[in-house]
Amino acid sequence: METFELKLAHRDGRLAVLEVAGYINNEAGEAIADTAATLLSEGHRVLILDLAGTRIINSIGISMLLEVLEKVIEVKGTLAFCCLSPSIAKTFQIMGLAQYAKIFPDRAQALAALSVES
Repeated sequence: METFELKLAHRDGRLAVLEVAGYINNEAGEAIADTAATLLSEGHRVLILDLAGTRIINSIGISMLLEVLEKVIEVKGTLAFCCLSPSIAKTFQIMGLAQYAKIFPDRAQALAALSVES
C-alpha cells in the first residue's frame, strides 16, 4: 500500500496549498481535514489540494474531502484541487465534488486563478 504524505507547500495571505501524496483513506482523510481546519482557523480562505502524488482515494477519503468542502463553504472560502489523475477526476465528477470545488489541471493555473481571491 502506498504511504501517505501531506505537506504545506505554499502559504500566501489567505491562500494555502497542500501537497497530498499516496492513498487517501480514513487516516489520510482525517489528516487532510485536520490540517484544513487549522488553516481555516488561521484565516486562510482559499485552499488548494495538489493531488499529483495521489492515485487512489477510497469512499471514506472522499467523505472526508466532502467534510473539508463543507467547512470551506461555511467560511465563504474556496476549495480547489489540481493535478488529478483521470480516475480521481471522474470520481470527483460522480460524487459532486467538482460541482462545488474548483478543479485545475496544474498548480500554476490554480495559483494564477485563485491568487486574486486571496
